[in-house]
Amino acid sequence: MTKSCSQKALQTLQRMQQNEIDEMQIYQQIAANLKSEEDRKILLQIAKEEEIHAKLWEQYTGNQPKPRKFKVFKTVLLAKIFGYTFALKMMENGEDKADKAYAALIAEIPEAQKISEDEERHEQALLAMLDEERLQFVGSMVLGMNDALVELTGTLAGLTFALQNNRLVALSGLITGISATFSMTASAYLSAKSENDPQALKSSAYTGIMYLITVALMSLPFLLLPPKAYLPALAVLLMIVLLIILIFNYYISVAKNYHFRQRFLEMLIISGSVAVLSFIVGLLVKAWLGIDI
Repeated sequence: MTKSCSQKALQTLQRMQQNEIDEMQIYQQIAANLKSEEDRKILLQIAKEEEIHAKLWEQYTGNQPKPRKFKVFKTVLLAKIFGYTFALKMMENGEDKADKAYAALIAEIPEAQKISEDEERHEQALLAMLDEERLQFVGSMVLGMNDALVELTGTLAGLTFALQNNRLVALSGLITGISATFSMTASAYLSAKSENDPQALKSSAYTGIMYLITVALMSLPFLLLPPKAYLPALAVLLMIVLLIILIFNYYISVAKNYHFRQRFLEMLIISGSVAVLSFIVGLLVKAWLGIDI
């Protein structure tokens, strides 16, 4: 038997029921890919509770909606690419809006009180379980990426104006970047080892990998564009730097609850300042040595 409620409440319940069904499917699929048995049990328990909530709302809506395939696919894909911490935190951010919806429903639908409490427990359980390995090495990842951005943005910018040839810039940048990757990885390992860090090898590996990925992305425009199109290549380089800073800082801000804007602007200003100074150094050195390539 379908229970009655106002039209406004019914529309809210239909949206919430659909979200419960979607999230149940998402939790189940992410849980299936987890190595941690404890984390898997927590997610499956939450998925079961989401199903219970959906069935409760069914008493009011009379509907049995199917999971939205694209939403489920997108979230599970995000979990595979960026880690389940990021994907689940994104979902939890969405539930902040649901809290207000529950508050508005409680006066008309008493069951909303218990479900609101369940959702709060979901958030606490998720926050307690999120101990993904890659996030234990965020400091190492930031070190590798930041160092590559600051060093290579300046190097490539300076070389662009000094050499004015994309192939020469790419050659010099890749040699510098790959050599710096080895140096940075070794330095990170020795630094962690001197502090008796049992994860020194893995920590330095994360640093090196992030450094190398950043080097590869920043060298692409000089490899793909014509040799004399050095100004367009430089413009693309700056766009890539901006995107790397934007995406990485957004990822960290969601996964680790950091302040996005502050960290983004800080990294952008540092990298931009180094690039501008390197432009000037490149032009001055070229003029001083009288080299024309």
